[in-house]
Amino acid sequence: MAKVRILWADDEIDLLRPHIIFLEEKGYIVDAVNSGNEAIDMLDEHTYDIIFLDEQMPGLSGIETLEKMKTNYPNLPIVMITKSEEEAIMEDAIGSNIADYLIKPVKPTQILLSLKRNLDNRKLAEEKATMSYQQQFRAISMRMMDRMDYHDWVDVYKELVGYEIKLEKSDDEGIIEVLNMQKKEANSTFAKFYQNSYKDWLNNGGEDKPVLSHTLLKEKVIPLLDKKKKVFFFLIDNLRFDQWKAIQPLIEQYFRVKNENIYYSILPTTTQYARNALFSGLMPTEIKKAFPKYWKEEYEEGSKNQFEEELLLEQLKRFGKNVKVSYNKVLNLNTGRKLYENISNLMRYDLNVIVYNFVDMLSHARTEMEIIRELADNEPAYRSLMLSWFEHSSLFDIIKYLSSHNVEIVITTDHGSIRVSDPVKIVGDRNVNTNLRYKFGKSLNYKANEVFEIKDPEQYYLPKLNVSTRFVFARNEDFFAYPNNYNYYANYYKNTFQHGGISMEEVLIPFIVLSPK
Repeated sequence: MAKVRILWADDEIDLLRPHIIFLEEKGYIVDAVNSGNEAIDMLDEHTYDIIFLDEQMPGLSGIETLEKMKTNYPNLPIVMITKSEEEAIMEDAIGSNIADYLIKPVKPTQILLSLKRNLDNRKLAEEKATMSYQQQFRAISMRMMDRMDYHDWVDVYKELVGYEIKLEKSDDEGIIEVLNMQKKEANSTFAKFYQNSYKDWLNNGGEDKPVLSHTLLKEKVIPLLDKKKKVFFFLIDNLRFDQWKAIQPLIEQYFRVKNENIYYSILPTTTQYARNALFSGLMPTEIKKAFPKYWKEEYEEGSKNQFEEELLLEQLKRFGKNVKVSYNKVLNLNTGRKLYENISNLMRYDLNVIVYNFVDMLSHARTEMEIIRELADNEPAYRSLMLSWFEHSSLFDIIKYLSSHNVEIVITTDHGSIRVSDPVKIVGDRNVNTNLRYKFGKSLNYKANEVFEIKDPEQYYLPKLNVSTRFVFARNEDFFAYPNNYNYYANYYKNTFQHGGISMEEVLIPFIVLSPK
C-alpha cells in the first residue's frame, strides 16, 4: 500500500520538526515549507493526500492559500492550524471547505488523529459496518424464522436497508453477496407473510393491522391538519425507503425528522390502485361503487389516476375537514419551476398536495434507454441518480423555501419498485394487462406455486370484470414473461425496476413527517 504524503506549510516550520519526525516514524512522508506560495508551488509539482496549513503566515495567509488550492484541487483535504480562536476566522476557514480545524499549540497525537479522521475514516467506517453486519447476520436470520408481525418486518427491512447503504461502497464483494442473499431470503419470507395476512387486514375491523394505502390519510395526515399548521404533502411516485435515506442528509440541513414511519401498500402496488386508494381513503371496488365517474378500468383509454384531487376532496369531506386544499402534479422540469416560482401563493392553503413523478419516470427510462441503464447499473447507482436529481430539483428548492415558514412537511409515496431478475412464464389472451409484476384476466395459465393468485378478486376489493377474472402477483425478484419470444423479453427486462407485485421494496412505503429547524 502506498505511503500517505503530507504537505505542511507553517512560517515556524522548524519548531515543528519533532512533529514531523513523529509522523515519519509512523510511516508518513512529510514535505515541510515556510510559506503559502511555497506550498502552492509544491502542490503543482507533487501529489499529496492531505495538507496542513498555518492560518497566520506572512505574505499569502493560510485562508488565501486555502482558497487558491481549492480552486484547482477542490476535493483535497486541507487542515487549518491557527493560534486564533476568533469566530470570524473559523467561519472563513469552514466556509472554504476545510477538512479539519486545529488550535495551536498542537500535539503530535492531535495531528495523527486528524490524519486518521480524514484519511482512514471511510475505511474504518466500512470495517465497522462489515463487522456489525457479520454480528447481526445470524440474529436477522433467526428472527425471520420466528413468527413475525407487520412491526417486525418494518424493523428487519429498515435494518437491511441500513446495512445496504453503509456497505454500498465496500470493496468486500463477499459481504455484499451475503447481504444480497439475505435480502432475497427476507423477500421470499416476507411475500409469504404478506399473502397470508393481507386478506385479514382488509376484512378485519380491529386494531391489529398496519396502516394501508387507503387508511394513510385518515390515520397519519388528517391528524396533522388539526394542529392548525400548514401541511405540505409531497408524494414522490415510486420512492423507496432506501432512496429516502439517500436524500435525508440534504433535507436534514433544513428540517428535523419528527417521525420516520413505514406503511404498507395495497395490491397491486401500482399507481392506479395504490395511489387512488390513498387519495380516496377507499379500496378499488369501493371507489368504483361510490364514485364510478372517477374510476377507470385498465382496458379503458387515458390516465387511470386523473381524479386524484377529486377523490382527495371527497375523503376530506367524508371526515368533516373543511380546509383549503391545493393540488399540483409535477410531470416535467417546467411544471416544477413554475410551481417553485408560485410557492408563496400556496401558503394560503391549509393542505398542499404536490405529486412528483420523477422517480417513476426514471425507472421506466432505465428500462427503455441504454444510457440510463448504464448510469443506474445497480442499486447504489440507482440511489445516486435519484439523489443527484433531488439535489438539483424544484422539489428541493421548495423544501428549502418552506424551512423558514411554520409548516409541517410529509414525504411519502404510493408504492416502491424492485429490481427484477427471474422470469416466470405466464400465458394469457390479448386482453391481459401489460404490467410485469401482476396480471389479471379470465384466461391465465401459470404454475400456481410460482405466484400469489387471487381467484375471487372481490374478497380483496379488486374489480371483477367477469365471472372468471383472477389476479396473479409476482413475488421476490420475479417478473412475468410470455412464451412467445421468451428469451428476448426475459433478457430485455432482466435487472429493470418494476412494481405491481409483492416485495419489501414495493410494499413497505416511507412516510416521513418533518418540521423546520
